[in-house]
Amino acid sequence: MEALSSLLSEYQSVVLGTQSENAYPFSSYAPFYYDGEIVYIFISNIATHAKNMQSRPKASAFFIEDELKSENIFARRRISLQCDVEMINRKADRFNIVMDNFQAKFEGGTLGMLMGMQDFNLYALKPIYGEATFGFGEAYNIGGEKMNELVPRTGDRGHKSK
Repeated sequence: MEALSSLLSEYQSVVLGTQSENAYPFSSYAPFYYDGEIVYIFISNIATHAKNMQSRPKASAFFIEDELKSENIFARRRISLQCDVEMINRKADRFNIVMDNFQAKFEGGTLGMLMGMQDFNLYALKPIYGEATFGFGEAYNIGGEKMNELVPRTGDRGHKSK
């Protein structure tokens, strides 16, 4: 079955869904790096979604095909991941490894400048469950040992909460 990595390689940003302190959903977006298992975002503490994830470390990560590239507006390719969130300490080895890969993905961008700003943090979004839809009747659950594979849907919704 196809790996999530090949599908997410088409995208540069992720739409984030977080929950505010008043329990309302909040949507925004961020550039991301995916290592084949974890979705990483590097965002400012000033951002509402950063505050939300710090208080409630869960988020949805949504990837959707550009509507101008889709033949049918109702059948856009999309992937939705429900994730646990962890902030990665700047002193951790993992921070430097991920940021090197992040910077390679966005070569020529402003990431280098942002890395020096102390109000920016790296967040790891670990998929717990998810689904992918590639048109009418072509739906998959996200599964596998590392939650990084498409699994044909068998009629169940695949939403397993912790």
